[in-house]
Amino acid sequence: MPTAPQHLFPHPDRLLDLRERIDSLDSELLRLLGQRAEAAQEIGRIKRSLRPTGPLHAPERERQVLSRVAALAQGAFPADAATRVFREIMSGCLALEQPLRVAFLGPEGTFSHQAARRLYGGSAAELGQATVAAVFEAVTRGRADLGVVPVENATEGSVDATLDAFLEWPLPVTAELSLPVELSLLLPEGAALADVRTVHSHPMGLAQCRRWLEVHLPAATQLEAASTAAAARRAALDPSAAAIGPASLADRLGLQVGATAIQDLEGNATRFLVIGGEAHPRTDRDRTTLLLRAPDGPGALLKLLEPFARFRVNLSRILSRHTRRKAWDVAFFVDADAHREDPILQAALASLRALGAEPQVLGSYPRA
Repeated sequence: MPTAPQHLFPHPDRLLDLRERIDSLDSELLRLLGQRAEAAQEIGRIKRSLRPTGPLHAPERERQVLSRVAALAQGAFPADAATRVFREIMSGCLALEQPLRVAFLGPEGTFSHQAARRLYGGSAAELGQATVAAVFEAVTRGRADLGVVPVENATEGSVDATLDAFLEWPLPVTAELSLPVELSLLLPEGAALADVRTVHSHPMGLAQCRRWLEVHLPAATQLEAASTAAAARRAALDPSAAAIGPASLADRLGLQVGATAIQDLEGNATRFLVIGGEAHPRTDRDRTTLLLRAPDGPGALLKLLEPFARFRVNLSRILSRHTRRKAWDVAFFVDADAHREDPILQAALASLRALGAEPQVLGSYPRA
C-alpha cells in the first residue's frame, strides 16, 4: 500500500506517540470500567440479600451520578457527552446485575423508543409494544419493570391514549423527559415528492405537520398508523407512499429523507412519562401529577381548584377527560409544581378530601 508523502505529516513521530498514548488510555479506561462493573455487581448482590424480589434499579442514585458527572466534566470533553457516556456505562452495569425491562410504544425507531434509550441507555431490555395501552398492561402484569409513554406535545397538546390508559391502570409516575421532536418526510429509494399519493404517520405526526402537508402535498391522502415506525414500514413497501417520522428510520428501513424539519412548530417537543418503579424522593424542582374526580354539581371545577390557590400551589397543567364509566363522568389530570411530601400540597389535598373529591396522587418526580 503506498504511503502518504512525508510533507503531509511534518511530525510523524509525534503522531505515533499520541496514538500510542490513546491506545494506552483506552486500555486503562476499559480496566477501570471492569472494576466499576465488579463493584456494581457486588452492590446488586447486597441489594438482593436485603430485598430478594423487585427491581434493582435506583433512579435517584442514577440521577446523583449523572449530576456529579456533569459538574465534574471539564476540558475538551463536553459535559453533555460525558453524561450520555455515563448513562450507557450505568445501563451496562445494571444489565450485569439485573436487566431493566423497559416497555415503550414500538417498534424500534419511534420517538418513544428514542425517549427510552435517552432515559435508560442501550443495555436495557427494550420491549416495544403495539399501543400505549399495551405499555401500561405490560407494567401492570409484571412483564416490564418500567414503561415510557408520551403524554403531551408542544404543538398538539395531550395524548389522549395515555390519559385513557391512566384511567384504567393508574400506575405510579416516577420520571419525565422532554424530547425534541424533528419530523422528516421519508420516501422509498428513488421516489420524488411528485410521486407521493399517500402519507402515513401516527396521528400526532400528521397533526404536527399539518401546514407543511397543505403546502407541499395538498392532494395526498393522509393515513394514520399506530406509530411512526409502522408508518415508515408501510412507505417502504409502496413507491407512491411517504411517511412522516424521525430521520433515523430511513437507514433502518431503506428509505430516503425527502425533507427535514417539516413540523409546523420550531422547537417542537414531546413530553414523556415513566410509569412504574419506586417513588422518587424530594428534590428542589419537583412536579406531582394528580388525578381528580369532582363531585357533580354547580361550581365543581372551582371547588377543585380553590384549595390549590389558597395554599399557593402552582398548577402547570389541567386537563379533563371523560372516564367512560357513566355518561358525562369527567376526571381531571393536574400537574402541580410541588412534591407530594411538601406541606402546601398535603394541605391542598386534605382540603380536597374534605370536599369528597378523592384526589389520587399518580406520582412526584423531578421536572424535566
